[in-house]
This record gives sequence, structure tokens and C-alpha cells, in this order.
Amino acid sequence: MTRALILLAALAACAPAQPIKPVPGGQIGVLQQGFYVCELPGDATGAAGIRQDNQDFSVHNASRYSNATGRGTYLLTGDLVVMTSGPKKGQKFRQLSNNFLRELNAADQETDLRCVRRVQNNR
Repeated sequence: MTRALILLAALAACAPAQPIKPVPGGQIGVLQQGFYVCELPGDATGAAGIRQDNQDFSVHNASRYSNATGRGTYLLTGDLVVMTSGPKKGQKFRQLSNNFLRELNAADQETDLRCVRRVQNNR
């Protein structure tokens, strides 16, 4: 019994005095699984969006994605999505909602490219 108390006291002494701070950039998360359709904005004389098939991708479990040219991984911290490997490596997005991503340029400014997860009401 005393051996267990000594071990417990030693473990308590090693515990941090303050709560552990979150990862820089925000909490780590995952994207909603499914197929993301990417497009550029259209105009009033035509379609609302101009599909960019070469940018489409699917999100799978364990922070993985795939597209027509291969597979890769991504990291979501806060609302920032960074493709960390695969054919989209280096591409960044801002997560605006659970189903909506906006591409970021090299200066981390939003571009016109938007990727929306295909759900039942937008097929």
C-alpha cells in the first residue's frame, strides 16, 4: 500500500502546474469525409460556378485525401488546412464551415477557388 502511495506522489510531482497549452495555430481536427467539388465563381450571364475538375478531391479517414492523380495527407489546425503530402502537397485552405473550404495563396490570402463538400442537396 505504501509503495502505491509513493508512486502516486511521484507521479503527482511530475504533473505540470499549469494546464498544457494548445498547439500553435489552434486545435488539431479533421475534415468532414466526402467528395469536395472545387470551382471558381461564375458571373450573372452564366453558371454560378466554373468547375475546376483538376482541383476536386475526396477526404477519407485518418487525415487522408485522394484525387485523380494520387493520395496524400493533410493537417487541420484551427481553421487552416494544409495538404502535407501527395499531389496537393503545399496547397492551403481556410475552413469556412464544415462543408466549405477557400484556397489560400502563398501570402495566406483567400483566392477565388472554393471547394464544397458534396452532400445530398447539392449533387
